Amino acid sequence: MKIYTKTGDKGTTSLFGGKRVAKHNIRIDSYGTVDELNANLGLVRDQDLDTDSKEGLIKIQEKLFTLGAILASDPGKASKAPKIPELQEEDIVFLEKEIDRMNEDLPEMTHFVLPGGHTAVSHCHVARTVCRRAERICAALFNLEPFDEKVLQYLNRLSDYLFVLARSIAKQKNADEVKWIPETKK
Repeated sequence: MKIYTKTGDKGTTSLFGGKRVAKHNIRIDSYGTVDELNANLGLVRDQDLDTDSKEGLIKIQEKLFTLGAILASDPGKASKAPKIPELQEEDIVFLEKEIDRMNEDLPEMTHFVLPGGHTAVSHCHVARTVCRRAERICAALFNLEPFDEKVLQYLNRLSDYLFVLARSIAKQKNADEVKWIPETKK
């Protein structure tokens, strides 16, 4: 299989189903941002993390490929698109259970926390912000061309998961969590 096809040389690309759209189309932006998120999760996974975190991130990365396929499908020609897997309610429940599991070992939050403290923590926060951007773009697309709502739910829960994972990694690495304490007016 050739990597380059030259079919996108004029600024268009194909959706699953064959429809060609501009590369700046919001649908392309949505699954492109999910792809960017997936790459950032690979960077998080490449850090010195515990086995459970790494395995969980692999599972999440696989689900992000499913999200990308859903978003890359032409809603008008879904029957002609290749069969893609669907997100399941259990995929969202997995994130919630992981959040709860990690939260059990973390101190209660009393303030917002500044991103940073350790490279792995910082990478996790970058992934979290990319996830939020993906969610915003997908929400805008959903308003134009609705798709499976579980995509939005998954991205929303994933950003929460990444925040808690960052805190969990900070604890594992003995990194300081710097609280944001706004200056008060005098």
